[in-house]
Amino acid sequence: MKDLLSLNFAAGLGRSTAGFIEDTYNILIMIYLSVRATFRDQQQGLGTIFRVVSAQIYFTGWQAMPIVAVIALAVGSLFIMQSSYQLNLLGGSEMIGNLMVMIVVRELAPLLVAIVVVARSGTAVASEIGNMRVNREIEALEVMGIHPLSYIVFPRILGGIASVLCLAFYFNVIALIGGFLVSSFVHSMSFSFYVDSLARAVDSSDAFVFLLKNSFSGAIIFTVCCYNGLQVQGSPHEVPQATTRAVVRSIGYVVTFNMVVTFLVYLKHLVRLGIL
Repeated sequence: MKDLLSLNFAAGLGRSTAGFIEDTYNILIMIYLSVRATFRDQQQGLGTIFRVVSAQIYFTGWQAMPIVAVIALAVGSLFIMQSSYQLNLLGGSEMIGNLMVMIVVRELAPLLVAIVVVARSGTAVASEIGNMRVNREIEALEVMGIHPLSYIVFPRILGGIASVLCLAFYFNVIALIGGFLVSSFVHSMSFSFYVDSLARAVDSSDAFVFLLKNSFSGAIIFTVCCYNGLQVQGSPHEVPQATTRAVVRSIGYVVTFNMVVTFLVYLKHLVRLGIL
């Protein structure tokens, strides 16, 4: 069976509903073939896959930590300063923990981390795979008996998921703790009061939502980027076009997915409170 590389990929930014369904189907087929090939390919061991996954985690996760730290510090400190000032005027400073968890942890962290990963690693993956198609390196892997999807796609998806999860946790820690330390120079809130407010704001479902949003964001980003990189047929001029499509679609899919999860979570809260 000739895998996803032999499928007829549709091109163009303006897609009809049928084109979107076809793309979604092809992406799911690519994921299935990647997982199946990884465990059935006898030409490469788990050590080879582990090295590729480790390299992806190093590039996507470790090297992105400085920029994520800067963004998290800015978001956390500015949000704490603005919200604490406004809440003090209204006499509701104990609500700062709820606002931090509800806005920063649940919403901003997954989105901002995903955007950073798309900008740094998504573009690199799409252009790398596109250039591999142009230089016929993928055909060379097939000649050597190495399944391209098990060597190229699966390790990048797995490494991307692990990296996004770690970066999102790192973002939350820096935003919540580092942001408070930075903003402590301009407001008088005690650290114990702040930590207690955060502890009371954390819900039992936050861990599940955190894992769901960030793991699927990582999978979406690297699956879409690998898919668009594989769309390149043979011309170097197609590589930047495929990279642009990968960035636009990754961000669109991630934002849509996060919105749907947020809507379902708050719908569940409304049902539990008896409002609906």
